[in-house]
Amino acid sequence: MLSKTTLPLIALSGWLLLGNASADLKVATLHPLMTDLANKVGGGKVTVVSLLKPGSDPHDFQPSPADLARVRDAGVILASGKGLEPYLPKLRDNLAAGQKIVEVGRTIPSIRVSAGDQLFICCPAHASGGIDPHWWHSVSGMKRATRVVAEEFAAADPANAGSYSAGAAAYTAQLDALDGWIRGQFARIPRNDRKLCTAHLAFGYLCRDYGFRALPVQGLSRESSPSPGYLAETINAIKREKVRAIFPENIANPKVLQAMVAQTGVKQGQTLIADGTGTGSAATYEGMMRQNVGRIVASLAP
Repeated sequence: MLSKTTLPLIALSGWLLLGNASADLKVATLHPLMTDLANKVGGGKVTVVSLLKPGSDPHDFQPSPADLARVRDAGVILASGKGLEPYLPKLRDNLAAGQKIVEVGRTIPSIRVSAGDQLFICCPAHASGGIDPHWWHSVSGMKRATRVVAEEFAAADPANAGSYSAGAAAYTAQLDALDGWIRGQFARIPRNDRKLCTAHLAFGYLCRDYGFRALPVQGLSRESSPSPGYLAETINAIKREKVRAIFPENIANPKVLQAMVAQTGVKQGQTLIADGTGTGSAATYEGMMRQNVGRIVASLAP
């Protein structure tokens, strides 16, 4: 690795000049899971600047002028995509020539919400037809994202393409092992008990991949407050479907779910990380998935 004193100068236009195989590629990330992915694929060949810290709420984040200053010399900016970052058009307007925003989730098949796909959906006008942006709850989706990031890094920094390919291959092997572990854990839960009741519809990709049905109390958005009529219908659905546990989320208001617990007698599970912004051991993708799966199994397995 070249020392900082021998690295090429960064041009005012925002380009990071790449002259040899050991030069760094500067990458900015707009989600903690994209930070983890950039580090897994890029290894020592990338310098990663993370704008959204672990534990933060990606739904409320807006880049500040200071954030824009931090990314102005990043060759690649990784976003989760699928509408999770509504500020991307504004951010693009502030980029220098040569910088590229990569919406990592764009090429991953989307789940469109429909009443027939879910155990229960809030008002159809709000949820039906919407795209679930929480694609990272699919390990197969994260494997595809790994390939996307490796290709984008190689395009921006061709001299280190082999390193990015190797990083992607190594991480894909880890994800294969993670998927096998998850399937083994969920095999402990009877099919009839695979009903995931959470605050908002964030776990659709996990439910699709591992044979669960989703019961979101607040639909796609945590900002929307369910009406009394919706709450009453949800309580009836929880009782009718014999849901075994209700799971709060790490950055969601727990009051609605606590009311559900009180009115149904269903036990409250441990908190799940819905938006991929865990802390501590759950700050990485694998750590987050293992924590969520372990908590689901602890409440739903006999």
